[in-house]
Amino acid sequence: MNRIEALNDFVIKFANVNGSGSASANELFAKAVLRMGVPVSPRNIFPSNIQGLPTWYEVRVSERGWLGRRGGIDMMVAMNPQTWAQDVAEVEPGGYLFYDSTRPLPASAFRDDLNVIGMPVTAICNATYEDPRQRTLFKNIMVLGALSVLMDIDPAVIEALFGEQYRGKERLLESNVRALHSGRSFAKDHLQPIGLQVRRADKVGQRIFVEGNAAAALGAVYGGATVCAWYPITPSSSVAEAFEKYCQKFRVDPATGEHNYAIVQAEDEIASIGMVTGAGWNGARAFTATSGPGVSLMTEFIGLAYFAEIPVTIINVQRGGPSTGMPTRTQQADLLSCGYASHGDTKHVMLFPQDPGECFQMAADALDLADRLQTPVFLMTDLDIGMNQRLCEPFAWDEGRSYDRGKVMSAADLDAGKAFARYKDVDGDGIPWRTLPGAHPSKGAYFTRGTTRNPQAQYSEAGPDYLYNVQRLLKKFNTAATLVPPPLLRAAARKSRLGVLYFGSTSPAMDEALEALAAAGIHLDAMRLRAFPFPASVSAFIASHDHVFVVEQNRDAQMRTLLITELEIDPAWLIKVLHYDGTPITARFITQAITEHVHALAVAPRRERITP
Repeated sequence: MNRIEALNDFVIKFANVNGSGSASANELFAKAVLRMGVPVSPRNIFPSNIQGLPTWYEVRVSERGWLGRRGGIDMMVAMNPQTWAQDVAEVEPGGYLFYDSTRPLPASAFRDDLNVIGMPVTAICNATYEDPRQRTLFKNIMVLGALSVLMDIDPAVIEALFGEQYRGKERLLESNVRALHSGRSFAKDHLQPIGLQVRRADKVGQRIFVEGNAAAALGAVYGGATVCAWYPITPSSSVAEAFEKYCQKFRVDPATGEHNYAIVQAEDEIASIGMVTGAGWNGARAFTATSGPGVSLMTEFIGLAYFAEIPVTIINVQRGGPSTGMPTRTQQADLLSCGYASHGDTKHVMLFPQDPGECFQMAADALDLADRLQTPVFLMTDLDIGMNQRLCEPFAWDEGRSYDRGKVMSAADLDAGKAFARYKDVDGDGIPWRTLPGAHPSKGAYFTRGTTRNPQAQYSEAGPDYLYNVQRLLKKFNTAATLVPPPLLRAAARKSRLGVLYFGSTSPAMDEALEALAAAGIHLDAMRLRAFPFPASVSAFIASHDHVFVVEQNRDAQMRTLLITELEIDPAWLIKVLHYDGTPITARFITQAITEHVHALAVAPRRERITP
């Protein structure tokens, strides 16, 4: 039988039961390979209940440094009888199936084209431990030990990770080391090394391994946020929890012990966005973290902040919807609900980070933009970025950077006789001047309204006043297009009439797909979108190509809809490439989908538009 042979380049997937303690052992596998200098990109696919349902942990090992999902599984560690058939079916021909052979399985349970590795894990644990909980937990560590022999992973690296994890807990440390070596001993005595091998390399460099939610929280601290109001919702809860942790480290006065921040877990999402809106009106840099269902509840307050022109930052860690949807699965399906949140004519700024590094940077940018534009700003991350650890460059911060508070009149400005009209465009960019409460004892006060008003903030239902205000808001949105992070262009190796647009968590898989497509003779100019509204360069990119693929992770092609609506693009120009089963998109999916479209285009007249 053929077997897959690969060095520092494979995909392994662990199939477990949620609540069995597998998550810690699986993460140790990924970190051990990483400590050996080989880049990894793990993804935890878990159920929305606490215990009992299937969970998977997929690790991409790639010395080349690919961080997206490849597609396909080279080795399955199948430890969950509930999902056996599904797990076995996923493995590539010539791949490896590792399983607990304590209970014999019929030949029909296996595939003839797989290399099967059986280890009586349960029997070994039952003979070694009396405590039922230990039998369950150490089963995963024994499997880790066996894999370290099969793949030549240095056990000293794993032991060092144990030492960090159980520092000061010697009994736990010793028992884990014993379980690790028990698994290694069995593998040495009864199993043979497989074709998937790990060899020390030096391809990680100075990069850090971090989750996007933690990165966004730290970016909010560096960006000057002092108020966070939130309500727990998967997958965003750890943003607020990390923000609290970082504030305790960086926002407590060492001399007085005074906490220079406020974090409120509100009674619901409506209350949390109300608190953030009030804090923003009062001059604080404030944010909330939520997901799609939370945004749905927040829309009325978001409309108030838009119309009253109050800085608000919303970190949306997107998940599968609608309704409760798939709380622990990923999608990019909140673009329309956030871009146009609230009733009436509203348009909101959205930023699209591709990894934790950009989560850090764009969280700070969002706070600046919210102040500069006096409006809600969304940081549109998702579960794939937010809750999975990813390699990225160390966070960089310019110590000379000052916060952009935008157009704020001071007491000195008012005393100098500077005219103040809260909702008047005096600079031609649609952004009015504001004052902060208490800035002056007798000047610069105004009544903040969610109702229509004239430029002086006085109540008015006159049509001309309403038109002036909403048209000015549209002008401000156009100004935002010149301030948001610009898209990044990646030109093809040779001139191409085809382009591709993509954004956010699609980016790692897209990077690999572009190389695979080029190797197959399909050359694409690529543009990674980083913000909405779209800068002028996006229109220019589309206009310079016969057809442009739009790759996104939702059913309804929401980014494509935004492009068509906002840029008045001919729909036939933009070809959908959609992935929305709740798992992160793969390089193979993108490559296959675009290849099929290109073959269809090849038989069409050159300038003819095809209907996607």
